[in-house]
Amino acid sequence: MGLVPEEPGPSGEIAGQRELLSRLRAVVEARDAENAVLRRELDAERELRRRLELRLAELERRLSMDSSDSGTPSSKERIGAKEARRARQQSERERRRDRKRGGQPGHQGKGLQRDPDPDEKKDAEPPAECRQCGAGLAGARAAGSRWAQVIDVEVIRKATEWALPGRECTCCGTVTFAEPPSGAYQGSVSYGPVLNAAAVVLTAYGNVPPERAAQVMAMLLGVPVSPGWVDKASARLAAQLGKAGFGAAMLAALAGEKALAADETPVNVLDKNAPQPAVREDEEEGDPEETEKTAPGAPHVLIVRTPDGRLTWLQALASRRKGDVAAGIPAAFTGLLMTDGYTGYQHLLTRLAGIQQCCQHIIRRCRAVIKLGPGGLQSWAGDVIAILHEAHQAVEDARARGSTAPDAEPLDKLRQRYDEAAAFGIIHNRLRDWHQGNHPGYALGRWLRDYKEQVFLFTRDFAVDWTNNVSERGAKAAKRHQAVSGYWHTLATLARWCRIRSYLDSAAAHGITALKAIRDALTGKPWLPPLPAVR
Repeated sequence: MGLVPEEPGPSGEIAGQRELLSRLRAVVEARDAENAVLRRELDAERELRRRLELRLAELERRLSMDSSDSGTPSSKERIGAKEARRARQQSERERRRDRKRGGQPGHQGKGLQRDPDPDEKKDAEPPAECRQCGAGLAGARAAGSRWAQVIDVEVIRKATEWALPGRECTCCGTVTFAEPPSGAYQGSVSYGPVLNAAAVVLTAYGNVPPERAAQVMAMLLGVPVSPGWVDKASARLAAQLGKAGFGAAMLAALAGEKALAADETPVNVLDKNAPQPAVREDEEEGDPEETEKTAPGAPHVLIVRTPDGRLTWLQALASRRKGDVAAGIPAAFTGLLMTDGYTGYQHLLTRLAGIQQCCQHIIRRCRAVIKLGPGGLQSWAGDVIAILHEAHQAVEDARARGSTAPDAEPLDKLRQRYDEAAAFGIIHNRLRDWHQGNHPGYALGRWLRDYKEQVFLFTRDFAVDWTNNVSERGAKAAKRHQAVSGYWHTLATLARWCRIRSYLDSAAAHGITALKAIRDALTGKPWLPPLPAVR
């Protein structure tokens, strides 16, 4: 028989196809698994890119910030920010055609005033030749007179020695000597109140280091003093103020005011147990939406001022927690408080008549949101700025005509426009991406909606201003001192500095010179703020 090749039967073909399909299915599943991994990696890369783009946009926004849309001080602004701000202010505030340049009628000038009763009068030599033709003026007739006045000081070193007589008791024979006046000590030489005042003004008020202050005093006053003595001058004054009850008098005077302004600023204290403030890029202390908030346990200086700056009270706080901030507001104060967006003041509403939010802080936040875009989508924030300016102008017009409230109808329209702008910001930014948390436009819109009544308080009660600039100006002293000195050694030194600054600032607002205020305090007769009348 011949050999016949075997041909696969139907069962063999099916088995082969099954094996082939199994291998193909394994390849497809492997490819699907690989594709799934790649898709996840691609999605992760896309999400990372999206977050990086948002983060980059946030960093670019921060780099473009200046004092007009954040709390960034002018000293830290980018190059060109000053010119851009000047250009914007020029476009926002166009000069009226009928307005002349320079000081306007009623503006108090800063020029020197002629003293009607000078200490000394002298006659200058008459001119020797004509100022036009050069001819000699010897024997020429008199033609009137003009005047020139020079204001100067004379520094005279004066040493005063006090004789301290003694008396022997006829009863027991004990000898009792007279007590020297304040600032003098038996059997020793000391510096008087004027030199102490110079040391305090230079160090605690002028932010001059003790070594340099001693050199300046030697150059100007002709009296060499040691840096150690200069450094202790502030402690001597603070101790005298404490004995005189200056702090209690200030709290009582502030408690009697109808309205106060408050602000806080972080400071550096080298106390081992004192936490230090967190680093922030915008320094917007009161902004509730700041990205890097100040550490709540860090030392702060709390500024409480009257709206007219007549009284200034600086206090050293161990932290920014609401309990510490509340303790800095006079406990007996029940009036209106002007502040920024920091929520630490909100719990005080249980004993306050109301809170006025600083519109300047709101305007800065609105300007920051306007820059975010896209396009003109965030123009609603510009509408809020215009509304606040119009409300402020309405209040100023009411003040000018002697009214206690602006016209109701225009104010109602402004409040309606405010509501519409805030609602627009909430709706169009609710789902907008941001690198972390809510979009600033959404956060601002909600804040404007929730704090509307506190924003418009200045339109209902003229005792408050529409901005908190008065207390912000009070914070500059602590910031400038820290910029020069860098830190305080302890909270005690910070508290001492706050007491002296408060004393001198408030005395100056009442027309009392620093020399007189310090001299009176060192001699036991300090200036104290006038106590309020019983309400």
